Amino acid sequence: MKRVLSIACTSVAVLSSLNVEHALAQAYPAKPVRMVIGFAPGGPADIVARLVSPKASESLGQQIVIENRGGASGTIGAEVVAKSAPDGYTIGLGTSGNLIMAQHLYPKIGYNVQKDFVPISCLAQTAYVVAINPTVPAKTIGELVKIARSKKGALTYGTSGNGSTSHIAAELFRGAIDADLVHVPYKGTGPAMAAVVAGEIDMMLGDMSPALPHAKAGRMRILANLSNRRSSAAPHLPTIAEAGVKMPPVVGRSAVFAPAGTSKEIVSRLHAAFMTAIKAPELQQRFEQAGIEPVGEAPEQCAATLRAEGEMYGGVIRKAGIRAD
Repeated sequence: MKRVLSIACTSVAVLSSLNVEHALAQAYPAKPVRMVIGFAPGGPADIVARLVSPKASESLGQQIVIENRGGASGTIGAEVVAKSAPDGYTIGLGTSGNLIMAQHLYPKIGYNVQKDFVPISCLAQTAYVVAINPTVPAKTIGELVKIARSKKGALTYGTSGNGSTSHIAAELFRGAIDADLVHVPYKGTGPAMAAVVAGEIDMMLGDMSPALPHAKAGRMRILANLSNRRSSAAPHLPTIAEAGVKMPPVVGRSAVFAPAGTSKEIVSRLHAAFMTAIKAPELQQRFEQAGIEPVGEAPEQCAATLRAEGEMYGGVIRKAGIRAD
């Protein structure tokens, strides 16, 4: 009899707990939602977050408050989210750097991407491009490859740091064209782009968004888009495959995620709010102007995308022996 009563009490407790969680999810959100960005203001992730958060806030009926927690290639901000309560009131917006590459670059980080997070959506992506200083005598990727192969170390390339997406992209490109390029790491995309413009280095494989204004002003020449399709922001640019180089596509990914254990109802509510935001016509226009492509993958699709890219980038990182700064 005692055992029966114990089982009955346990069942009642479980049902009560589930009812409470369901009630909380139904009332969500009852206060502002904090979105942690693991990078400084002004970067690609921050731009995406600030574009989508006002419209997503309207849909939720509560404000999304952005909190920049930069440092250690975005891992500090991601760790803040991993250690937060799974109640939907702390979420993060991460990139290929802190959600895919960090686990392969650092001997130890304060979270496990697969175990500590639940994706809300792979929200948007930005194409990476091959950008050169105008003094480099190349108008096409084919001409650039000839220069790169002409002698060892003929070209220098900048990145936003060891182990960054731009570094991985350059390693993929270098391997695909079988040429020796000289790596010059910088402390961020901005300084690396500025170095290309100033002629301190020859080229960079970097984010399209900050490169486009330089290209339009004639300070930089963009030769190809590293995505697997042309960008609406620069439809004249060939993809790297169209330019004759066989390498995996490289994009800068922006994904919204929550702490593991966040209920499916809350994740679904957040996903719907962000989908409403990226489908707004005025926001799509601003995305296009910034060279950002809205994607809006569902949680399960996003998880599969992150796993697949993690395997691909992990292989490149191990083969090249890349370590984070």
